[in-house]
Amino acid sequence: MAFGDVKSQQGLGELNKYLAEKSYVSGYTPSQADVQVFEEVGKAPAASLPHALRWYNQIASYSPAERKSWVQGVSPLNAGAKPTAAAAAKKSDDDDDDIDLFGSGDEEEDAEAARIREERLQAYADKKSKKPTLIAKSSILLDVKPWDDETDMNEMEKQVRTIEMEGLLWGASKFVPVGYGIKKLQIMCVIEDDKVSVDLLTEKIQEFEDFVQSVDIAAFNKI
Repeated sequence: MAFGDVKSQQGLGELNKYLAEKSYVSGYTPSQADVQVFEEVGKAPAASLPHALRWYNQIASYSPAERKSWVQGVSPLNAGAKPTAAAAAKKSDDDDDDIDLFGSGDEEEDAEAARIREERLQAYADKKSKKPTLIAKSSILLDVKPWDDETDMNEMEKQVRTIEMEGLLWGASKFVPVGYGIKKLQIMCVIEDDKVSVDLLTEKIQEFEDFVQSVDIAAFNKI
């Protein structure tokens, strides 16, 4: 199948249609055929061409050195080209040289192709596994209220900051007047969602019964 000019909308449409049921331009692993079409396309196709866009992003995820190492493949860009007389003669000579009376050559080639395919698949899997995992975090603003205006607020903050948990990081704080001479402690913290339970954190703060009357969540934002 020939795509024509893949820089044109028609050519990209043909490429998108071709890749609807194929992972690569030629064969089951990326090859120089993919590199040739990739360079001809030049930039990521529009989202309206999902199969071409998926293929383009896949090829782009490899480094130039990796793409250079890929084996040759038949590019549909040149699928309709007629071979020259010299090329036809060379192919005839090559065909004569490749004749294997015992049929062992095909088996060796199949084994080599399978080995290369497995190496490519393993390299791709290794590359995917090395991508950093996104850690979900949250920013929380806590209101820690004392019993009365005689509560030592500085000591209360000091006690709160003694709480240590994996995935917990204390931030800025301030005392905010609430009336009748009483102030509350507003303190910021950042938690890793998978490691720190907000309920457990507030329970630990409330364990300082001599200082803390209650704990409220003033703000909660995902980072």
